Amino acid sequence: MSQETEYTPPAVWKWEAESGGAWASINRPIAGPTQDKELPVGKHPLQLYSLATPNGVKVTIMLEELLAKGIAAAEYDAHLIKIGDGDQFGSGFVDINPNSKIPALLDHSTTPPTRVFESGAILLYLAEKYSAFLPSDPAKRTECLSWLFWQMGSAPYLGGGFGHFYAYAPIKIEYCIDRFTMETKRQLDVLNRQLANNAYIAGDEYTIADMAIWPWYGAVVRNTVYSAAEFLEADSYTHVVEWAERISQRDAVKRGQMVNRTWGEPESQLHERHDASDFDTKTQDKVSQS
Repeated sequence: MSQETEYTPPAVWKWEAESGGAWASINRPIAGPTQDKELPVGKHPLQLYSLATPNGVKVTIMLEELLAKGIAAAEYDAHLIKIGDGDQFGSGFVDINPNSKIPALLDHSTTPPTRVFESGAILLYLAEKYSAFLPSDPAKRTECLSWLFWQMGSAPYLGGGFGHFYAYAPIKIEYCIDRFTMETKRQLDVLNRQLANNAYIAGDEYTIADMAIWPWYGAVVRNTVYSAAEFLEADSYTHVVEWAERISQRDAVKRGQMVNRTWGEPESQLHERHDASDFDTKTQDKVSQS
């Protein structure tokens, strides 16, 4: 390992400058709103405020899967939250999610409206509300929830750890990249072993565990995030790759990935979603060019 410049932490840390690198402008050591800004409200009871990052995609996939299952009550409005512009620090958004992270959901079918934040909590809330994609058998339900919470605890090492230091940090630090690459590969091996004998993450049934894990780990092995598939030898995790490709072919997954997406090919973007007809080519083109 090459020698890094030694850093001695001060007795008391002070936030005196941005750390640099991608997304530095949205990081700060305090919470709360920075601006008074109300959130828009659409016509459906379910109001989602999000961006098509892996955490946001989890929820739009779930909502599209519910609709594909024929659950009309899951119709929703998806409003774009531009985190690069600091929309997540507006007072309306902070009222729904005091942690100022996407996604956030407001369910107006209850009185008063129910706020739900944290992607895993939203998946669980919707699964329980509509009795879908969460096994009813106690043992299978527990297995599903174990993998849901595995993702919530593991993905920060993949995203904020590996992804940040490998792809976004202003300087490449060998120790950090080695540390988080090792952990990312370990996690991929965990999934590969689980999928060796199971069609889906929690067994033979497609569940919210798959919806939570696929946008992160499926994206890594399919090389749609961090451009690190070769570096991680992603092809060696054959069961994860097969599972990821199979999930990617689901129509609801294809639609869910488009919602609140503002980058990539125009046909892959649907900045906001307020009705199923928004996926029609004519409407989609209009939205993606706005």
